[in-house]
Amino acid sequence: MLLELDNITTGYGKAQVLKDICLHICEGEIVALLGANGAGKSTTLRCIAGVIQPWEGNIKFRGVDTGGVAPYILVSKGISYCPEGRDVFANLTVLENLKIGAYLVDDEKQSEFRLEWVYDLFPRLKERQRQSAASLSGGEQQMLAIGRSLMANPKLLMLDEPSLGVAPILIEAIYSKIQEINASGTSILLVEQNANLALEVADRAYVLEKGEVCLEGTGFELRDNEHVKASYLGIA
Repeated sequence: MLLELDNITTGYGKAQVLKDICLHICEGEIVALLGANGAGKSTTLRCIAGVIQPWEGNIKFRGVDTGGVAPYILVSKGISYCPEGRDVFANLTVLENLKIGAYLVDDEKQSEFRLEWVYDLFPRLKERQRQSAASLSGGEQQMLAIGRSLMANPKLLMLDEPSLGVAPILIEAIYSKIQEINASGTSILLVEQNANLALEVADRAYVLEKGEVCLEGTGFELRDNEHVKASYLGIA
């Protein structure tokens, strides 16, 4: 088992967001988290990444409890988090942004190898490597954010709304690359408002409502679920 969340309850200040969340990810899987705005999807990713801590419950990554572990240590252990909104460093170049993603990689040859792999994955980034991140389109910035997350050679890549603010013509390309990343051996935990898109690529998925898991199953099973159809796929 790559990742296990066991009865995770957490939130911000005194406001509880998640209640008794249980989920798991196996090696090589793409797992999607679905739900309406405010359901707790992003909070789940932040908790796994160590940005916030569980109030109750346990998180294990590769069998080791990660409670209280700092986010940068989790990156070194193999967890990369690509947040909603991309958060690229707008005043830095594409290349500088990517190199920041490898700040924990001591082996220069490994860092160069990862950089070339990212450029092979997203050729536009190589074409624009000397440009500022601010000059990129929304879709190109999303490619940059994903590329930066890959520079640390993660075992688990967490993507929060990768299609948000991206032109439709680039969404398909980004999702094709997500599948390519997964095929290379990286497991993926995907938060996505576009349920149709997420369920097309996900091996399994969980549906969150009001901070709790209300449904789980394979992508195929959830695409065929009447509640998912009505609430998330727009099928009456």
